[in-house]
Amino acid sequence: MNTSLIRNFCIIAHIDHGKSTLADRLIEFTKGIKDQNEQILDTMDLERERGITIKSQAITLPYSHKNGDIYNLNLIDTPGHVDFTSEVSRSLRASDGAILLVDSAQGIQAQTIANTYLALDLGLNIIPVINKIDLPSAQTHTVINEIINTFGFIKEEILQCSAKTGEGIENIMNSILLESEMLELKSNFDAMGRGTIIDSKLDKGHGPMATILIRKGTFHIGDPFLCNNYSGKIRAIMNERGQRIKEGIPSDAVQILGFDQVPQVSDIIAIVKNEKDLKRISADRQRIRREIDHRKFATHSLDEMSSLIREGNIKSLPLIIKGDVDGSIEALSETLGK
Repeated sequence: MNTSLIRNFCIIAHIDHGKSTLADRLIEFTKGIKDQNEQILDTMDLERERGITIKSQAITLPYSHKNGDIYNLNLIDTPGHVDFTSEVSRSLRASDGAILLVDSAQGIQAQTIANTYLALDLGLNIIPVINKIDLPSAQTHTVINEIINTFGFIKEEILQCSAKTGEGIENIMNSILLESEMLELKSNFDAMGRGTIIDSKLDKGHGPMATILIRKGTFHIGDPFLCNNYSGKIRAIMNERGQRIKEGIPSDAVQILGFDQVPQVSDIIAIVKNEKDLKRISADRQRIRREIDHRKFATHSLDEMSSLIREGNIKSLPLIIKGDVDGSIEALSETLGK
């Protein structure tokens, strides 16, 4: 059964240009009744990060189109800081389109340019949006020209909004719908489930868990899966608000429990039918990985390392970095490496 779907749209923007506020406004717009919006937003504020975004977050929005079709829209709210380039890159690779969000007063920043060119290189359709047009310091016409000169968009393609007041939000949603219809995005519900991990962590209450974007097929509780070198079985599926659900379908952003260890972001998770084959493939992959790691790394005690440093035989210091989610750990390790 093939079903047309709105899939995954990544929000590209610099720090404090309004990514998270825009996501909240789109949530509000898709829910309809204001009182329900406030209740939903309050609930999501417990789960979603406020202030400066330091990790990718996927938000699933069910949206009823005027023709009666029900769509799912995943907004991937990404970090805007230069140290999180790899995390933004992974989010873009898991996306079908992107929203380029630019502050009307600050204009385009260098990191935003780099991320936008990456999106263009990946062949993503980009919706350019100027935010904060309600500010007294807004220089909307200047920023429009800046976007045109930098990326080659035409003036009619550039949308304007205020994520704070809600002005222009409907135009953004309509543009996303139009892009999705033009791309004819479809996915098969009946295929074997397959998705991309966009975040992972070791939760004190649940153990290893990961947020995945489902690309095709349906994920059910009890399904055996293979993720990178490790096998597992789905123990629970939760939505972005932490509520347990029975299944995850294409375009859903869900949290999965059932991993033996914390998976890495950008890993592919795939449902398999035969559990015996699953264990064999997993064991073979782990054996190969151990052999590679054994050849690549040599361990030393602190005393041995001190001697090697004094003798000039070693010029690097191995460190173990501890963090809340895998994406943040990667960003920190890359920054320390520089």
